[in-house]
Amino acid sequence: MIYDKIDNLETYAGISEDIRIGLEFLRDAKPDMANGVYQLNPRVKAIVSEYETKPQNENGFEAHRQYIDIQYTLKGQERVACLPIEKLTETKPYSEEGDCALYSAAIIPHPSYLILQPGYFAIFFPQDGHMPGLCATTPEPVRKVVVKVKCTHN
Repeated sequence: MIYDKIDNLETYAGISEDIRIGLEFLRDAKPDMANGVYQLNPRVKAIVSEYETKPQNENGFEAHRQYIDIQYTLKGQERVACLPIEKLTETKPYSEEGDCALYSAAIIPHPSYLILQPGYFAIFFPQDGHMPGLCATTPEPVRKVVVKVKCTHN
């Protein structure tokens, strides 16, 4: 997992050309851009959506195998819980169609939390369990972009 300011994107541009493309898209994204899917190249797409954060995420943690997630809020803020998937218990088996498995965490270990707000991004790799959509303080609307980067090992 990586969590940083979008101003520091050059630090991560060398990981892969596709991650660089995704981070540059986020840097240039406007808060009023339309909801929908933006195909950046054959291996990278950005999904813009709006929703209200919640005190709890009933789905639990998620993790992906085919795509790396780069998450970024354009408006509002949300809290994201994070734990390595080896510390989680699978509750819904991996679906190739949705590229997602769902997990729950035992009381211990406690997850780490990060705050996504405009100007900050998080990159979640296949081994990173993450639970987005949580309210930082009280529920609030967020406008968010999730860039999906095809994993090169598949």
